[in-house]
Amino acid sequence: MIPSAGIPKKRQRTAARRSSSTVGTISSVSDVTLTEISQQHHRPSSMADDRPSPMADDCPSPMADDRPSPMADDRSTSPTDEALHFNDAVTADVVLRLFMDSPSPLQSSPTATATATSDSVSNSDFHVYLHSDILRRSKYFSALLSDRWIGHVQSSDHATSGDGDRFLLNLGVPPANGSIQSHLTVLELLYTNDFAAVVDSAATALDLLPVALELLFEECVRWCVDFLEAVPWTEEEEKRVVRLIPFLSEEESKELVARVSPSREDSCEAMLEGLVSSAMNSYGNTAFVKAFVGKILRDLSSRETAKRVLEKAFARSLKTVKESLEDYSSPVFRGDHNETEAIQKLNLHKASTNGKHLLWLVERMIELRVADVAVREWSEQACFTADLQRAFRDDSWRNIVPGLPAVILRCTCRLANAVSAGTILASRQVRRKLVEDWLPVLVVCKDNVSPISPSNKSLYLELEETFLRIISTLPMSDAQELLQRCLSFSTRNVDDCPHLVTAFNTWFRRAARPLKPDSLFDQ
Repeated sequence: MIPSAGIPKKRQRTAARRSSSTVGTISSVSDVTLTEISQQHHRPSSMADDRPSPMADDCPSPMADDRPSPMADDRSTSPTDEALHFNDAVTADVVLRLFMDSPSPLQSSPTATATATSDSVSNSDFHVYLHSDILRRSKYFSALLSDRWIGHVQSSDHATSGDGDRFLLNLGVPPANGSIQSHLTVLELLYTNDFAAVVDSAATALDLLPVALELLFEECVRWCVDFLEAVPWTEEEEKRVVRLIPFLSEEESKELVARVSPSREDSCEAMLEGLVSSAMNSYGNTAFVKAFVGKILRDLSSRETAKRVLEKAFARSLKTVKESLEDYSSPVFRGDHNETEAIQKLNLHKASTNGKHLLWLVERMIELRVADVAVREWSEQACFTADLQRAFRDDSWRNIVPGLPAVILRCTCRLANAVSAGTILASRQVRRKLVEDWLPVLVVCKDNVSPISPSNKSLYLELEETFLRIISTLPMSDAQELLQRCLSFSTRNVDDCPHLVTAFNTWFRRAARPLKPDSLFDQ
């Protein structure tokens, strides 16, 4: 996403300043370009010559006077606008020379552009025959053809005598500001107004918009902007739009800015919260939606944002499961038996549904390595685990939510595995409490969930092994206490519980070492 701060400051669009580095010139005969005049205006004082510049304070801006130019006096005898055609050499009163403006070290010299005459026109130059009445639809040309501008240029050192019936304009096209073809297209639109036929794609609009801005052709600017607002963009086209926004007025760019800039600082976080919530609650077939949202979370550049969103969702789901189990384990009997039974079923279903959401959240947090808070929360659930033990000792849940114990134990197993593997670095207190509070739940499930399916048997064994690995990371005093609670892991055949045998052997091997710490280094 593109923050609004990343969009450059707006630049004023006036006839006195075009968005390109080169502006056009006018004279009755000569080929002198306004590039030279512009360079004289921006040239340091030490390099400036004595020739006047049309941008100087003593020469009014072309836009300062709305009086018609000498060419405008003959409008009554000129052909009507409808009879004027683009590039018509017969009726044209303006010849526009378009040329590729390639900056070079020579162009920084005060005399470099003075040699630019019609004799030096390259193969990339185009002469277009135009009409001043049509060109005035462009505010840039309207200013260029005004009284003050023409009078100044004709009285300058660059003007020469001529018949005065046709004016020559020179317009440099910087490579970064469109192609000559784009300029020709915009010039023809001054005649045809057929924007709908010409602007048929975002790429075309983006090619023409810089030229329309350059020539201050407001109708073309509005059409291109409206078109861009209404159509999709590729990633590259979006980059071009962002680069053009500073050259548009605030009103013109309002919709484009809203499309590429977040409306608030936490837009990304709010969007993710909505996606996670929808994935868990708003769709019947949540598996596909959860898989897609999981990919969005993995691809997100800001891991901290994903962490905050997942932690909030984890806390909400855990709270709902806890409250549902608490209401089930300690019901308030009101009304008849059927009503109480219906409420109990509702509590179990709510716990089971949110338990599945909780498992998905735990897996996403572990995948992104942002589950440290979840592990700490899970290790501080003495009341919750007590409610679970009471609920699982009761037979009522078997026919209502038979998968609830497995869902809760899978959450525990995922978090415990992450801790024992070092994916989550948990403190000694968290590791101890994780085993201490959740070991009794495992024992109750093993004793009360029957028949034990192969999947549940595998889950119980995995959780047993994980708890024993975590116990091996604790001080011997803690391990001694917890190992004695793991005797239920034993089986009829001792060879079927090697994980338990290994855990006790490890403890006794450590216990056989001498008490003095210094002697450990002698082993």
